[in-house]
Amino acid sequence: MSAAIITPFEVSIDPADVADLRSRLARTRWADWLPDAGWSYGTDEIYIKRLCAYWQDRFDFDAFAARLNAFPQFLAEAEGERLHFYHARSPVPTARALVLVHGWPGSVVEFLDLIGPLTDPEAHGGKAADAFHVIVPSLPGYGFSGPTRHKDVNTRKAGAMIAGVMEALGYPRYFLQGGDWGSIVTSTMAHDYPDRIAALHVNMAPGGPTNPAIPVDGLNVEEAAEYARLGQHMAMDSAYAFIQSTRPQSLAVAMNDSPAGLAAWIIDKFYAWTDHGGDLDAVFDFDHLLDNLSVYWFTGTAGSSFRLYHENNVRTAYAHAVVDVPTGIARFAGEPFRWPRSLVEQSYRNVQDWQELPHGGHFAAFQRKDDFLRVVRGFFGRQVL
Repeated sequence: MSAAIITPFEVSIDPADVADLRSRLARTRWADWLPDAGWSYGTDEIYIKRLCAYWQDRFDFDAFAARLNAFPQFLAEAEGERLHFYHARSPVPTARALVLVHGWPGSVVEFLDLIGPLTDPEAHGGKAADAFHVIVPSLPGYGFSGPTRHKDVNTRKAGAMIAGVMEALGYPRYFLQGGDWGSIVTSTMAHDYPDRIAALHVNMAPGGPTNPAIPVDGLNVEEAAEYARLGQHMAMDSAYAFIQSTRPQSLAVAMNDSPAGLAAWIIDKFYAWTDHGGDLDAVFDFDHLLDNLSVYWFTGTAGSSFRLYHENNVRTAYAHAVVDVPTGIARFAGEPFRWPRSLVEQSYRNVQDWQELPHGGHFAAFQRKDDFLRVVRGFFGRQVL
């Protein structure tokens, strides 16, 4: 782990890039759709055309930049790569440091609405005891971290980069929270730096064989059914991961050239991995979704975000070292990646909090802010540095 060199950063969107995006959207050569296909073949025709029309004509790019610039941001040079991150210090003297790590196809925008309540809870109806200094990194190769520069930038190196930033910021011990790749990165950090990580919270907790098609003995009836559902999901909905793991650059050319293509690829996962009763509009508005898409588009990091799959490889993406630090786990009902608890606890050997949430999906912090805040505050509120 190398020391990080940190400089201030602010998002600036070039009007010429906005004009180019709008022009590309206006010239989209749409694919054909089968009648009444809905979402069964992938992204729905009506939905994606509405979303792209809004992106082209109605999305406020100045407001987008303002939302991103609402909190202090920085760039760090660490491990030969660049890492973008938010660092919002709390005004509360007793605040402790909390790192929030996103996954794919998310970004730091998933946490923007949480930074205020976490850093200054009294201003948002909370208690001073719930205050944190909040650090939100963009994973290497994602968003304003920019494309990765070298091979082998995997979850372990991402963790080393974040740990280097935390050392440079002067935090000897801190808390971690993650979902999706963020859960793998933070879990790896908890294993690699147990003297620094006071506690870990994840909202996607893998366990057991790296391939859910492998039979497992000793599960009870309920767990066996849950494991079977996971295996079915991986069999029916993991082609994206194999493509991004094996041929990321081939896909990157299309995603970097067509904003409509990028939107269709990413929005399909927001639909598939969220509980919405068939109406994605009911849980995500266009502005939030387009904040996330615009980060990928303006930074040109769709392809480099795919490379994280290649560097880890889909066959070992969910394999990580055993974690012994105090751990909290929240499982939101719409999360498709759900491992049975007995398998999870083979990897996380000090689970002190296990929450089953009746609503919410894979993008928990983005979709269910209040529930996410409650479980995260509740768990870390019982932990000490």
